[in-house]
Amino acid sequence: MGHPPAITQSTSSRKKFLPTRSHLPSPVIPLNQSVIMKHNTTSRRYHLIQKYLLLPALFLLGLTSLVAQDAVVSNVKAQQLPGTKLVEITYDLNVFSGNSAYVRVEISETGNGVYNLPLHTLTGDGVNQPSGSGTGKKIVWNAGADWDGNFTNQAVAKVSVLPSAPSGFAMIPVGNFVMGDQSVTQEGQSDELPTRTVYVSAFYMAKTEVTKTQWDEVATWAANNGYDITAAGGEGKAGMHPVQNVSWYECVKWCNAKSEMEGRTPVYTYFTGTLPNLTIHTYKTGEQSPDVNYNCNGYRLPTEAEWEKAARGGLIGKRFPWGDTISHSLANYNSSSLYSYDISPTSSYHPIYWDDRDTPGILNLPYTSPVGSFAANGYGLFDMCGNVQEWCYDRYGSSYYGNNGNTSDPTGASSGSPRVYRGGSWFSFTSHERCAKRNRLNPTGTNYTIGFRLSLLVQ
Repeated sequence: MGHPPAITQSTSSRKKFLPTRSHLPSPVIPLNQSVIMKHNTTSRRYHLIQKYLLLPALFLLGLTSLVAQDAVVSNVKAQQLPGTKLVEITYDLNVFSGNSAYVRVEISETGNGVYNLPLHTLTGDGVNQPSGSGTGKKIVWNAGADWDGNFTNQAVAKVSVLPSAPSGFAMIPVGNFVMGDQSVTQEGQSDELPTRTVYVSAFYMAKTEVTKTQWDEVATWAANNGYDITAAGGEGKAGMHPVQNVSWYECVKWCNAKSEMEGRTPVYTYFTGTLPNLTIHTYKTGEQSPDVNYNCNGYRLPTEAEWEKAARGGLIGKRFPWGDTISHSLANYNSSSLYSYDISPTSSYHPIYWDDRDTPGILNLPYTSPVGSFAANGYGLFDMCGNVQEWCYDRYGSSYYGNNGNTSDPTGASSGSPRVYRGGSWFSFTSHERCAKRNRLNPTGTNYTIGFRLSLLVQ
């Protein structure tokens, strides 16, 4: 998960920050004033000529072919829209494999190859939704929202194609979303409020929950390679059902084991020794809170913000991954007529996954469904509500939404033992299936309602 570097004021003589409005002639950037672009063939940058600016003047790297495995970007152009703090970037896209692709936009403040400007408000073709082949694709950056009051005369912009999601994973696109209970009547719990707009970098998320078969394969390898997890440590109804009854610690170590097993760099580590002689170790045994490196390519648990963005599937302000009502045709959960938005014709546990309920002499417990038994959400993810609840990385804080000022790739409360888990389960009542619902449990805890799914860095 990328975290934009902090912007610092240059020590050079070049002006970076404009004086206050009172020091500038009026009007500043008249609405009828055109923005003139002059091409410098030596530096391959576009110089924006205008005396007074309230936002950065962008210079564009003359990119002709940024090639990824699946597509090529070319003919990139950019301009500040006259009289606004908006920057328009256009490009051509040729998709070779598949029907569409996502793109990444990056801007360097000084043109030194470090792409460090905060681009939280990008909208347009290939950013929030995949884009197909075509010319004149358009992206708009609201520089006034992300970088207001700053100035540069050396900026360089870059557009590139993001790699396709690995098999079994879906791309969750970069962007802002509103996190928390957005119902008019505030039907959720107090820890789901206040709602807040959160920026999440693009990442990959597994389309399904980790299955019992997947758990057994990795845990068996792990037990023979220095880890203290075993296949028997995870339970499940059958091979293609989600693994359940696993602790947060076990899931984190399993992520590391799968990473090592596949030649990826483990995300979760810890240190021993003292400065300057620190030794870094892959987290394999015991119960401790490991460090997490979001820039590694290994498997990991999603953050709570990543999970909720992914669960919503691109929808805005809805209760569930598909809309505002729920029924047994959409998820494996415990239906109740107490909720007006539960429209299931069958009540209580899902009838298909409670087939022993009327059989004498048999423990008539309901159970999980095979992963992917119900329709996917807008991002192609299955069972984001119902089946099993899912561990997230974050520490839980009951007032975290109200007290935490970090709304860019947040990673949870800074202290406390309980960890967050999200999503409803086969056992959960209707209100617990909502995308905004938060839950917590000590990292040693296990439950037949709790499993997990994987996330990956977009490189």
